[in-house]
Amino acid sequence: MIFQRSLQRELNYTAGAIFLVLMTVMLTTMMIRILGFAASGRTDPRDVLVLIGLAVIGYLAVILIVTLFVSILFVLTRWYKDSEMVVWFAAGLSITDFVKPVLRFALPFIGVIALCALFGWPWANEQSNLLQQRFEQRSDVSMIAAGQFRESTANQRVFFVESVNANATKVHNVFVSSTENGKVSVVVSKDGQIETKPNGDRFIVLEKGRRYDGVPGKPGYRIMEFERYAVKIENNAAPMQTDNAPAKGVSTLTLLRIFTPQYQGELVWRIGLPLLALNLVLLAIPLAYQNPRHGRAINLIIAVLVYLSYTNLLSLSQAWVAQRTLPLVLGVWLLHAVAMGAILLMYWRRLRFKPLISPALRMAFFRPFARKERE
Repeated sequence: MIFQRSLQRELNYTAGAIFLVLMTVMLTTMMIRILGFAASGRTDPRDVLVLIGLAVIGYLAVILIVTLFVSILFVLTRWYKDSEMVVWFAAGLSITDFVKPVLRFALPFIGVIALCALFGWPWANEQSNLLQQRFEQRSDVSMIAAGQFRESTANQRVFFVESVNANATKVHNVFVSSTENGKVSVVVSKDGQIETKPNGDRFIVLEKGRRYDGVPGKPGYRIMEFERYAVKIENNAAPMQTDNAPAKGVSTLTLLRIFTPQYQGELVWRIGLPLLALNLVLLAIPLAYQNPRHGRAINLIIAVLVYLSYTNLLSLSQAWVAQRTLPLVLGVWLLHAVAMGAILLMYWRRLRFKPLISPALRMAFFRPFARKERE
């Protein structure tokens, strides 16, 4: 049918363009954020590209939801603006005839959104958490680099070595500064080597050096010379703790098996994303209506308010379930059921050629925006 092919073609082109724009904005934002973390020492610079890729996977569901909603709204709003909707209505179609082709276009996207929300989102968060834990648990010796000052993970030591041998077991001209309880200790040594004890603890053993102890601003400094001095740089490696992992990094199967309040709240969010996408797709059809004589700023403003309100209410439902204020069943279905009821009401009004918002309320609320657009 010409109608369905025309609608499908425009939706595909518009969705592709909007997706590219949103993806570019998201990549730029995440790159700036993650590079900032790397520059401030909160993440490993070598993991920047991996973290950006994981962020894309984690937020792909939200990007696809916005793409669906905006693309359908843009295409149908343009059809109203160019009076193409009048032609289709004159041919015997009604607003409900748009539901089937729009759903045919949107269902593959909704399937991908469900997969990303149920599996991609937790996997990406889990991998990001593992990278962060690995970086936080890195040993002090891993930060020793020739000719560079390096701060330890606990922010209590600063290392500097002039040179390191090929297998990173011996160092030369070492400087170590540590702070504890307001007392500063500075150790300088000509040579040193890395030693590992039988229990797994690692030490840097300094040779032929001096140690200076004292409180900054006070004259009572103590100076000691030594032949050998061991500085502990790494405890016996302990396994990463995953029992108390954040709920957003836990698999969906685990959320269904372990019914803690935090896990139930996370389940509300994951199940809610595909339902949110479905309701926004159905909502975009009646919401796109506009008078061709007027601009489309009002429709876009309403669409932004609807999207922000819907997503904020979904986050609120998640928080209420996590706090045991709302049962899990109501948290999963109540918001979406109310939204579906509002959408059916909008279809009913459009089938009877009634405006979605009364003219008096529309003019009272949107008059400043309409005046600005005419100017």
